[in-house]
Amino acid sequence: MAAVIRDLAEVNAELQEQKERVENVDFKMVTFSLAGKDYGVDIMNVKEIAKADKFTYVPNAASFVRGVYNLRGDIIPIIDLRQFFHLPVESKVNDLENMLILHINDQVYGTIVDKIDKVVGINHESIQPPHPIFGDINIKFISGVVEKQGDLYIILDVIRIFTVTDEDKNKSRGTVTTDSGEYFVTPPRKDVVISATNTDIGFIQESLAALKHFSVSDINTKWLYKRFSEWSIGRSGEALQLRSASEADEFLNDFTSPCTDEFWTEAYAASVQKVLPEISSSSINVWNIGCGKGYETYSFMCILKRKYPNARIKIWANDNDIMAVSQAPNMVFELEELPEYCRTHTVRGKTGYSFEQAIKDSIVFEYHDITNDNALPELEIILARDILSYMPADEQKKIIESFSEKLKNKGVVILGRNEELSDLIWQSIADDPISAYLHVV
Repeated sequence: MAAVIRDLAEVNAELQEQKERVENVDFKMVTFSLAGKDYGVDIMNVKEIAKADKFTYVPNAASFVRGVYNLRGDIIPIIDLRQFFHLPVESKVNDLENMLILHINDQVYGTIVDKIDKVVGINHESIQPPHPIFGDINIKFISGVVEKQGDLYIILDVIRIFTVTDEDKNKSRGTVTTDSGEYFVTPPRKDVVISATNTDIGFIQESLAALKHFSVSDINTKWLYKRFSEWSIGRSGEALQLRSASEADEFLNDFTSPCTDEFWTEAYAASVQKVLPEISSSSINVWNIGCGKGYETYSFMCILKRKYPNARIKIWANDNDIMAVSQAPNMVFELEELPEYCRTHTVRGKTGYSFEQAIKDSIVFEYHDITNDNALPELEIILARDILSYMPADEQKKIIESFSEKLKNKGVVILGRNEELSDLIWQSIADDPISAYLHVV
């Protein structure tokens, strides 16, 4: 009997060890399907997810090259992975293609797949070596296979797929060969050269759009004229022009709101708290657009907890950077990095400090493109710092209309420090360093 008990104990210990190993997530992948099978790619290589249907044809390209595509000003090649791997392609009529935008060796590629599923976290030790039986594609393009909750995923080695040799780089007509001998289009040069003799503010406007996707409109015109006056001091002729991305960055250097991509300082947090409305409801819904890696969202949540200690607060935090959004819920930091007003909401773990579960449960981090509508409850607050100015003017108008639709009367929208709303339904309640408006209908 003692031997049996010892064996059961060993089995239980082994099962517990396996469970702990599986639960230790240190590898994340974006999963998708090709011809009915599940695949995954390392999330570190995924820039974003997109849908599109209008690609520019490239002469003399291989059959799996769908063409090139203008992704917010960047021209990128589009590869149909189904055709690349000689897999069946479902016919579509007037339907958008699902695309993974991949970042490989400082280049960006669009890859077409059948369906994009979700982000799956696993432990790298659970990845098994590839075997030809697991897929319909060449084994050299597979980095491994893994099972997660009954689903088998084939992990693609996208770096291997898109790596080219020195000989390939010398080929002409915009094509190169992989080590499989097949051709695909390389991205065109991204050098931006602007030649113009007109050095007035209209040229500055066009340059900002071309170099930084910055759209001048009523939202930021006041700032643009003020900045142009400063920029013009001591400059004339070509020196007035924005001839490179670095000069555009210099022109925009005071546009961005304080504490971007970092925890908000106590002083900035206090400025934000002053513009928050008095809310009698026990439930407060907030939309945080462009949440990035989560620094802004967690800072704002701690301010909201301080302002409304007895309310149930929910933040929908969205961004179109899938990697940043997937990492935000598991943020780990040293306590010294955190401002004092946030420290009461932290817990200490094995690898550092993180926010307490109550804070995490109050935030929903989701991948979302703001140009697409999403279902949200009525909102008390919208936080959208420095987001609108980097969208086309027509999209800006649509987003502002959606703010009005989603925000309650007397709700507050917080924009970037140099952004403003001019419609009568928006009543300014603060300016630098906070640009905030009360929704009055």
